Amino acid sequence: MPTTEKLRNKLLNKLAELFQLNKPDLDFGFYRIMQARASQVRAFIDKDLLQIIEDAFGQVDEGRKAVAEAAVHAAVDQAIKFGAPDPETTQGVQEARAAYNTIKDGATAESDVYDHLYRFFERYYEDGDFISRRYYTRENAGKAAPFAIPYNGEEVKLHWANADQYYIKTAEYFSNYTFDITRAAEIQKMSKEEKVLNQVPDKPLKIHFRIVDATEGEHGNVKATEDKKRFFVLHEETPVRIDDMGELAINFEYTSLPGGKNDVDPDMEESLKELYCKSLNKGDMPNLAIAQKIINTVETLDNATVYGNMLKLAAPTDKIPNRPLLARYVNQYTARNTMDYFIHKDLGGFLKRELDFYIKNEVMHLDDIENADVPAVEGYLSKIKVIRKIATKLIEFMAQLEDFQKKLWLKKKFVVETNCCITLDRIPQEMYPQIAVNPAQIEEWIKLFAIDEIKAVDGQLPGMGKPIFSDPPTIEFLQANDKLVLDTTFFSDEFKARLIESIEDFDEQCDGLLIHSENFQALNLLQEQYREQVKCVYIDPPYNAQSSEILYKNSYKHSSWLSLIHSRIEFSKPILMVL
Repeated sequence: MPTTEKLRNKLLNKLAELFQLNKPDLDFGFYRIMQARASQVRAFIDKDLLQIIEDAFGQVDEGRKAVAEAAVHAAVDQAIKFGAPDPETTQGVQEARAAYNTIKDGATAESDVYDHLYRFFERYYEDGDFISRRYYTRENAGKAAPFAIPYNGEEVKLHWANADQYYIKTAEYFSNYTFDITRAAEIQKMSKEEKVLNQVPDKPLKIHFRIVDATEGEHGNVKATEDKKRFFVLHEETPVRIDDMGELAINFEYTSLPGGKNDVDPDMEESLKELYCKSLNKGDMPNLAIAQKIINTVETLDNATVYGNMLKLAAPTDKIPNRPLLARYVNQYTARNTMDYFIHKDLGGFLKRELDFYIKNEVMHLDDIENADVPAVEGYLSKIKVIRKIATKLIEFMAQLEDFQKKLWLKKKFVVETNCCITLDRIPQEMYPQIAVNPAQIEEWIKLFAIDEIKAVDGQLPGMGKPIFSDPPTIEFLQANDKLVLDTTFFSDEFKARLIESIEDFDEQCDGLLIHSENFQALNLLQEQYREQVKCVYIDPPYNAQSSEILYKNSYKHSSWLSLIHSRIEFSKPILMVL
C-alpha cells in the first residue's frame, strides 16, 4: 500500500509534467514566456497547492471531527443515563468512538484523495495534450455510457474525440533551438556541494541547436520514398563549434542517410542501441550516435570543458536509467519537427465537466447512495469537497496557460515576406533599365521562356520586326516582349516599393494570390479582406492511407484527421460568396 507521502509526490510529479516544468529552459517563442512564469508555476505546486490541500483537509476533518466527538460524548452520557457499568463497552459508544477514530486518522482519506487526483489528471493527459479519454473499472462498469458528449439539443450531433481541440501540424519547423543547460531540472535539484563537485558554473550556459542544411523532401503531392526519408543528423563539416559569443553551437542537417551517416557503433551494447535509437517518426533516428558524437567533439574543443561536463550529466527516467542530459535535448529538438500536437479550445470547461463525471462515477457512486448509511454518505461528501476544491484550483491554473497558448495560435501572424509577379506592360518604362541589368531575372526568363532563342529572321530588313535577345537585353527588347513576367523576389525592397507605388489600385489589379503558409494561419489572415468574395474552396486533405500516413501524435488517428480538416473548413466558410 503506497504511503500518503509517496502518493502526494506521485501527484506532484505528474503536475510538474502537466505544467511542462520538466522541459528544458528554451529561449524562443512561447517557451520564453513560460520561463517568466516558471517560478510562479513552481511556487504554486511546491507551496500554494500544498497549502490548499492542507486547508481543505483541515476544514473538512475539523468540522467532521467536532461532530463525531460530540456524538461520542452524547453516547457516553446516554449509556450512563441508562445505568451501564462501563459505558465504553456499550454498542452505541463503541460505534461513536469508531467513527470518531476514523475521522481523527485522516491519513487514509488524504491518500485516497491524492490517488484520485493523480488518476484523474493522468487519465486525460498524454504527451503534452489533454485527450477525451474515459475508461471504466469493474466497480463502475455498466453504470453509465462509456462516453458522454456535450449536447445542447441539436437535431444531429457530430462528435469525435478531439473535436474540441485545434490540431497543430509542426512538420518541418526548422527554427533554431536555444536553452540554458544550467537550468535543467537535474541541475536545479543539486545541492551547492553537488554543483561544485560537478563543476556547474554560476553563470548561464547557453547551447544552440541550428539547422544549417535541409534537403528537399515531401512537399505538395510529392511523397518522400523510403530511401529518401530524412532524419536529423550532425552537419558533416562543422558539427560543433564555439560561436562569437563564446557559446556552444551544434549544427544539424535534415537529410536522408546515405552510407549510414551517424551509424551507431557496432560494438555498442544492444540495449543501448534500442534505448537511444528509438525514433519519434518510426524511422532509425540515431540519437545515441548524435549525442555521443557531440560529446566527443566538444571534448576536443578549446575552452569547452565545462560544456562537456554538463552534457554528460545523467538525466534518468524510469525506462532509461543511464540517459545523458544531452540525449533528452536532442529528442526534444527533433520532436518539434516530427510530432504534431493539440491546443484545447476550452480546457477549463472540458476538465471541469470531466471532473464532475469522474466524481459521480468513480468517487461517489451515485447508484449506491440509496443503500448507503449516513457515515458512508458523509464520507463521500467530505472526499468530494476536498477533491473538487484541489482539482478546480489545478484546472483553473492549467486553463490559464492553455488559453494563453490558444491566443498565440489564433492571433493573426505577421507576413514575413511579400513578392509579386507582374507583366512588364504594367510596369513604368522608366524602371526598365534597372530590370535589364538584373542577371537573376534574366536567368529566370531564359529558363522559363527561352528568351535567349529569339533570333533575327533571315532577310529581315533593318529596323523591322522584333529586336533579338542580347545579354543584357536592350530596352527595346523588353518593350517588344512586355508580357514577360517580372518576379520582385530578384529585386531590392526599394525597387519593390517604387513599383507598387506606381500602380494605382494595386489590390484591385491583382488577379491572383498565392500564400506560402500553414493553411489555418493563411485562412485566418484572409478572413476580412476576402469575406464573401470566394466562389469555390478546394481542399486537398492529407490522407490516412498507409502509403501517405500522417504521423499523428496519439492513437486517435481518424479523430485527429477530423480536427485538422474541421477547423480549416470552418475558417473557409466566411470567405465564400453567399449565393
